[in-house]
Order: sequence, then C-alpha cells, then structure tokens
Amino acid sequence: MSDSLPSKTADLLLRNGRPWTPGRPVETADILIRGGRIESIGAGLSAPGIETVELDGALVLPGFVDTHCHLDKTLWGGPWVPNTGGRSLAGRIANGEGRRAELGIPNADYASNLLATMVTGGTAYVRSHIDIDPSVGLAGVEAVRAAAARHSDRVDVELVAFPQGGLMSRPGVADLLAEALADGVEVVGGIDPAGFDGDPTGQLDVIFGLAERFGVKIDIHLHDPGNLGAWEFDLIIERTRATGLAGRVTISHAYAMGALPPDEQQRIAERLAEAGVAMVTCAVGDAPVVPPRVMHAAGATLALGNDGIRDLWTPYGDGDMLRRIGTVAFRDRLLADEEIELALAAGTFGGAKVLGLPDYGLRPGARADLLTVQAPTPAAAVVGVPVRGLVVKGGVVVARAGQLAD
Repeated sequence: MSDSLPSKTADLLLRNGRPWTPGRPVETADILIRGGRIESIGAGLSAPGIETVELDGALVLPGFVDTHCHLDKTLWGGPWVPNTGGRSLAGRIANGEGRRAELGIPNADYASNLLATMVTGGTAYVRSHIDIDPSVGLAGVEAVRAAAARHSDRVDVELVAFPQGGLMSRPGVADLLAEALADGVEVVGGIDPAGFDGDPTGQLDVIFGLAERFGVKIDIHLHDPGNLGAWEFDLIIERTRATGLAGRVTISHAYAMGALPPDEQQRIAERLAEAGVAMVTCAVGDAPVVPPRVMHAAGATLALGNDGIRDLWTPYGDGDMLRRIGTVAFRDRLLADEEIELALAAGTFGGAKVLGLPDYGLRPGARADLLTVQAPTPAAAVVGVPVRGLVVKGGVVVARAGQLAD
C-alpha cells in the first residue's frame, strides 16, 4: 500500500458540512481541499475558481478503514454458490481450498467487483489477507494486485501473506511467505499458533523472524477460545516487546478476548496498550467481539473489518464498513451515543493506526479521504446506515449516492 496520493487529485471546497473527529463537538464548517489534502476547515472559507459542493449540513466522516477482509476468496459479482463448508475451522479451510479451481478463484474480476462496492460505501483503505499455500502459490497476490490496480485512485489496498491452511504443519509454506514478502507484500500473517497449527513457539519464531528480515508488519488470525487464546495473547505481546515491533503487530478476531472475565479483559487490554499490539474484531456469526469500551479505557488500539464477503466460507456480507461498525456496536451492546462512537472510531481511526497512516483524519494537512451521510449525529449514522452522499479520495469525488463516479 502506497503512502503517496492518487495520481488524480483535485481542489475542492465542501460547504456546510459537519466534520466528525472522536472527542470533539460536531459543528458546521467548510472544508477546503487543495492538491488532494485538506488545507483548512472553518466557517465561511473562500476559494475563487475552485469546484464547490454544497453539503447541506451532511455529516462528514473520514474514509473507512477495513483492516480485515479476504479479497482473494470472494465470489462477488459471480453466480450464487451454495455454501458447503460446514461449521468447523478445518472444514471451511478444506472446502475453500478444494473448490478454488472449480470456481476460478482467486479471481481479479470478483475482487475488483467487491472493491468497487466497498468504495461506494466510503471505504478508503483495505487490508486483505491472501491465502498462501503450496497449491495456490502466489496466485492470490497477483489477482488482488490486479484488482487493486483497477481502483488505484479510489482505494488503497495492503496485502497480508496469510498461511490459511497452516504454517508449521505444511512444509514449504514458510518459503512461500518469504517469497511473497520479497515480492512486496506488506504484512506477514499467522493462524492459531496453538489450536490449529500445533506449534505456537515455532510459528511465532517464523512469523517474527520474517517480519524482522523483511521489515514488514504482522497480523495473526486467532480464533482459539478461552484460556488458550488468552495464553497466546500473552505470547504475542511478549514476543512483540522482545523484538521491538510495537505498533506493527495485530491480533485479528481475538475471539477469546470477548468471552474472558472482565478483570482478565482489562489486564490483557492494558498489556496490549503497553506493548503496542492492536486487535481487530469482525463480529463474525456468534463469535465474541473484542469489547470497544474495554480497549478504549486501556488506550489499546481496536480496528474493524468485514472478514469473508460472499465466499466459500460464508454467503453473507456486503463490504459496507458502516454496517459492520453498527454490527459490532450492536453485538457489544453499545447503547449511549458516546459508546456507539467508539465502534465508529475503531472503523476509522483505529484502522488507520493499524495500517500506519500518519496523515489520516479530518484536519489540515491530512489526505482528503472522506465521505458524507445525512444523519443528525454520528451514532445515528451508525444505526441508520444511510447512503453515502459523496465519497472523496485524494480530493476527487469517486462515488455519489452509492454509485461510482464517472
């Protein structure tokens, strides 16, 4: 994922919007954009000769950040495929691998279709886990890169080399991960070091070793429940501290976190904050969500993602991050407006921190990646999931009223 602005940038004046930043009052203001960045925010801004858009009091949000999806697996835009994966982790992995060739995935067209839909919903940044194994090799990397190139001016995509079928349990996968990282993939992934791969120390040795060797970030799927999952959280935290990789390590799903006793949740959240380890929750099925209130109170980073979208793992999902934010808020019983805004912050600023975006947000100097919705408050937007009026990327309007702009 590039830190540079899209090739197409524009000057734009947005009048009478209500920009949102966590912890600040939402007030009416104009937003002046020059060269793809926000130059100023305030009342009565003047910019003769610049395209001006009247927002009529619309709420302005920073572009959404989906920090966990699987673009290489999606069937978006293709024929309906009944799900045959069953309910076990091993069964779904086997089903996904066994039917790839039959269904022509990974598929750049399907991934591109989904990215287009995500853009119309206001997603500006995506982290996508890409299956790496001996039978598929780096085909998923190639397909998702091709899809991302079609939308390079609309959305930034970061890739994770992900050993979905196991790392220590599959000879040759470590070498394939290294090949992907050498080819420019930005993140190395892992999966249930204890419960699925059966060698937690060995897997973390490989993952952290690759991260140090290639200077990449880490993102580990961790579905293991209860005390086993909590034990693995501590292993990852300790390894992060030992390697000095604070701010570069993420635990995805982290199902155990949402089901632990409150005092244990607090302990782990405080350790995450101290070590600079983030968590990502996706509110998948009936799996526990990482509690936003606990993470916020501890100062720990929480981000959100859609996970699988219309693929061989699940027939559900639509790529809309605002809907996913609402699902997380609903699942964790966030009721007061300020609580609901914690989920919104996780789907925006939390994701930006995980991806390492220093110039994110609605402030002077930040990249002009934003969206508008008609809603009286940020919490009302989360609950109501209104159509995105405008989606702006790098100062260019890339979508209007739920459709890609010309």
